[in-house]
Amino acid sequence: MNSNRVIFFIFNNVHLLDLAGAVTVFYESGCCGKHYDIHYVSPYDNPATSSGIGFSNVQPLNSVTVRQEDIVVVAGMEIEKWNRADDHLWIPWLQSAAAAGATIASICTAAFALAAAGLLNGHNCTTHWAWTTALQQRYPLLKVIENKLFVQSGRIFTSAGIATGIDLALYLVEEQHGAAFACLVAKDMVVHIRRDGTEAQSSIYLQNRQHINHHVHHIQDYITKHLHHKITIGELAELVFISPRNLTRLFKSATGVTIGQYIQALRQEKAKHLLKTKHKIAWVAKECGYSNTAQLRRLVKEAKD
Repeated sequence: MNSNRVIFFIFNNVHLLDLAGAVTVFYESGCCGKHYDIHYVSPYDNPATSSGIGFSNVQPLNSVTVRQEDIVVVAGMEIEKWNRADDHLWIPWLQSAAAAGATIASICTAAFALAAAGLLNGHNCTTHWAWTTALQQRYPLLKVIENKLFVQSGRIFTSAGIATGIDLALYLVEEQHGAAFACLVAKDMVVHIRRDGTEAQSSIYLQNRQHINHHVHHIQDYITKHLHHKITIGELAELVFISPRNLTRLFKSATGVTIGQYIQALRQEKAKHLLKTKHKIAWVAKECGYSNTAQLRRLVKEAKD
């Protein structure tokens, strides 16, 4: 998936945070070096939020043709005010986007829109906890999964609601640019990366960074960017102009782990991510700084056991 275009679909009475949280992730991605071309579309000329704020810079649906490499995000809306008489204005467009093979993501109650368009038939999905029962009852052809941040079924994603749109957007960024970059975006937003419940709930890239020592933060950033090289404590110490002995003591005091333990944990996480992308194990070993594939094979075996 190599898209750099994200299309936000806005219903009238959209929930502001449902929209703004995910928008901010893709915007901050650009600030961190990976640009996204963000568009806003709606079946309405001047949609408003459920909190009363209106939008003006919104394109009509028929002006945007969705491509396979695009990401379409449908933000949640106030269900009680959702005008189903207008289905004909937007359902064909959303169905066409799905038929084109684009990634379709709903936030919160927008899962009802995906269900109404038939996109969730036969799929697992989720929505805000207060609406999971209603979604299942209204659309029996889908399977609602509870207690998940978000659910993926093919190229369709549904999130549990409100702030979980941030989690889903970070995951989509991670899909395209890797875990380290997604963690950089999360750090820039001052949020933690949370997974969908099938993986570890926090990344090593964000762990052991609760301290405020700028020397150690600098060292951690350097290690993250140079995992494919052999990293020595002497080399790290020169970066912050202190002795290797003092750096060793300072790093352990600030993070709770040794430099060696931290490097090993980062290499393991990076390797696990790269192996998911089906790269050859020899290439992954080199990229992660392993001197041979034996160490990495042991890691793979341990992960399977």
